[in-house]
Amino acid sequence: MTAPLPRFRAATLTAATALSLIGLATGPVHAAGWPPLQPGARLYTGTGGTGTASTVDLGDVSTCHTLAAAARSVQVASGSASVVLYTGAGCTGAYPWATGSLAQSDTPSPVLSYRVVPA
Repeated sequence: MTAPLPRFRAATLTAATALSLIGLATGPVHAAGWPPLQPGARLYTGTGGTGTASTVDLGDVSTCHTLAAAARSVQVASGSASVVLYTGAGCTGAYPWATGSLAQSDTPSPVLSYRVVPA
């Protein structure tokens, strides 16, 4: 009764391969237009990683930074830090929004300040 096991493994391998190919096929469509993901964090004045980029110092934890121009998108690639974004200057605003330690997203609304926090 050992014959079904190799067939099961083959079917599982085939299904896993198909799922990974489906995921790979949809990945580039979602990321179209974004700059390549790089270690660190950046805030962009435009949506989809466009416009002027501001580099976030991920080592400067807990300090509030006010931006010269509102950011509309963010990229973060860090294993240990994330970024909390605020709609008001001086880390104020009714609804702060936090990224994860790996993020590539448009912000829900324009942000004027941020603070780095441990992930």
